[in-house]
Amino acid sequence: MYLPPQFNSKDRALALELIRAHPLASLIGNDDEGLPFVSHLPLHVELRGEELVLLGHCAKPNPHWRYLQARPRAVVTFLGPHAYLSPRVYPDLMRVPTWNYLAVHCTVQATLIEDALAKDRLLKKLIADHDPAYLQQWLALDTDYQHRMLAGIVGFELRVTALQCKLKLNQHRPEAHAKMRAGYAAAGENERALGEWMDKLGAGQVGPDPA
Repeated sequence: MYLPPQFNSKDRALALELIRAHPLASLIGNDDEGLPFVSHLPLHVELRGEELVLLGHCAKPNPHWRYLQARPRAVVTFLGPHAYLSPRVYPDLMRVPTWNYLAVHCTVQATLIEDALAKDRLLKKLIADHDPAYLQQWLALDTDYQHRMLAGIVGFELRVTALQCKLKLNQHRPEAHAKMRAGYAAAGENERALGEWMDKLGAGQVGPDPA
């Protein structure tokens, strides 16, 4: 992605925080005609030593797993909070609107997970991420039903080979930060989340607006 230096975060811990907070990913591969093919699905992230791995699954009727099998190199994107930024936050008038957002892009190498026990372990990791109270219900289900459900999905392990983290929070325009932070604090959920990230990165710690 386009990554100006002022928005390029090299802190992998921040990227992991974004992924865990916003796990619904866009998995992008290529179909048999060479066109991009996108699936939107939650992914579990884990560190194995220094290696970053994403785990997920798709329905067996979804052709994406076959595309990954044939062409295992793919891209995964995660989009964090995002919001419009009005030029009214600047002390001068010669400004234009923009959009602030947080995003992580991963280049990955895919390996399919088709063994039933391995898929069950994968599902339990996703359950632990999103609905740990459901685990006992899953374990109590009829074994035949569990097997049918597991047979209906294909799991995959996505080994991250390259990582980009873009934190676009107007870091290069500190003269706008006071109004920007105040506006975000008074707005919706996405805006408030961006304001919290401004505070985390120090982008909101500025003095009074010179205007």
